[in-house]
Amino acid sequence: MTTPIALNFELLTEKNAHDNLRLRLGPYRHTCDSYYLDIDDSPTASPDLKGNLARFLEQWRSQVNGLKGTGGTAYLPYDLSDECTGWLRISSTDGCNADVQAGWSLVSGWSFIPSDYLVTAPEITDFDPEANARIECSLDDLSRCIATNAETFTAPKE
Repeated sequence: MTTPIALNFELLTEKNAHDNLRLRLGPYRHTCDSYYLDIDDSPTASPDLKGNLARFLEQWRSQVNGLKGTGGTAYLPYDLSDECTGWLRISSTDGCNADVQAGWSLVSGWSFIPSDYLVTAPEITDFDPEANARIECSLDDLSRCIATNAETFTAPKE
């Protein structure tokens, strides 16, 4: 039996593009804006915020899955701000287990397209970790957790 992963990205309200997203990573909580996700009008973007959030998380999952078997480091954005960005650094030395750490980069949120951030992720060279914002888990469990999280944005309302 696997232990639930303490990672979740949630939409608090659709009514405002500011302070309406929350990242939870273990005991760490961070509230951020959906503004750049909401205004993404690139060809890969969804016509609505929930679709863009699901696309965002699918990119996260793709990066996590890319570490399986080989290991390495991936950066997953979660806070797109004007002057900086929040990222999850996923490090795996063995291709099976992951160290997940939240932190910051001076890469500006307006400098890349959220629905296709994979071009920017390798440019994160100034990652500054956030204290008490770290978990360890398997890459398989992390991938499943992200997939389940993405489904919360695409599942029809009952």
